[in-house]
Amino acid sequence: MIDGKSPEYGVDSRYASDEERKADGKVLMAARLERMKNLSPELIIQARLLSLKFRMEDSLLKDDFKHLSLFTEFLSEYIDIIYDKKSRFAEDIDISSVKLSHFLNRHREPQEEFLKKLMIHSELTYKNVGGFEGKMWYRIYFQEKIARIMSSQNAWRPDLEKRIDTSFAMGA
Repeated sequence: MIDGKSPEYGVDSRYASDEERKADGKVLMAARLERMKNLSPELIIQARLLSLKFRMEDSLLKDDFKHLSLFTEFLSEYIDIIYDKKSRFAEDIDISSVKLSHFLNRHREPQEEFLKKLMIHSELTYKNVGGFEGKMWYRIYFQEKIARIMSSQNAWRPDLEKRIDTSFAMGA
């Protein structure tokens, strides 16, 4: 105990009890909700775009092979933040709605041209929201592709190993 207070409240605790801490938390939450009610739709979109960008950056720092659909999840969220309808996004980047649906539902792999358009669209969208490194879409897409390949090695590797001859490379 520090100064007779429980250490669970931290070194700089202002609260004498758990009830006092909870009451103060409710007041703070009410103030935050009131402030959020007064935010413009543009500020809300900017905040959501920044949140998405930070989560994308964070995902690139992790070497986690468990989550294999980040690209499509991030893409879908990106579109939903900006557009009411996915078809409007497809129109704006000059692809068919069907093709976009195939990408989002993982029925088709996105082609390089789509990734280029997405990169440009994101850079322009984030221009007034702190910027966006367009190659992040490529990095997430290929990180996911690598993760998918590496996580399924048990299925494809044994057969391929049988068909590869390394006797020449080993100097036999």
